[in-house]
Amino acid sequence: MSLKEQIEADIKKAMLAKEKDDLRALRGIKSMILLALSEPGASKNLSAEIEMKILQKAAKQRADSLTLYRDQNRNDLAEIEEAELEVIKRYLPEQLSGEELEGIVSGIIEKNRSLIHERHGKSDGNGIQRIGRKSRWKNHFWNSKKTSFIRH
Repeated sequence: MSLKEQIEADIKKAMLAKEKDDLRALRGIKSMILLALSEPGASKNLSAEIEMKILQKAAKQRADSLTLYRDQNRNDLAEIEEAELEVIKRYLPEQLSGEELEGIVSGIIEKNRSLIHERHGKSDGNGIQRIGRKSRWKNHFWNSKKTSFIRH
């Protein structure tokens, strides 16, 4: 079942259960999917990777809005964004903890230690493939890069 079909089925369930927060978030996701499908050159079905990118973009938008609303003491709007973010997270894979991610990155560095200076990009590519969409790669990678990545 594609993400679009799953979202449409969940919209029907949310309508029957009269869950306004879920319905609002699901409609937002469906809108983003329809926009992606209507782009020039898009096929009828989205790949799993594009679907994940859409979900991650939606989650990031909600998280950014949530932070902004909390900074401005707009708790009423923050609660709405937080509820929508929780709905979106149901469709995303479980995120790696910082320790798990650091362990994976350290393992990749150790494995490729001899190639780091001459083929730096290989470590990056391997890391992205192993971690996939389970983390905000850039944030964690550059933080871990500070700890002994280039020193060796």
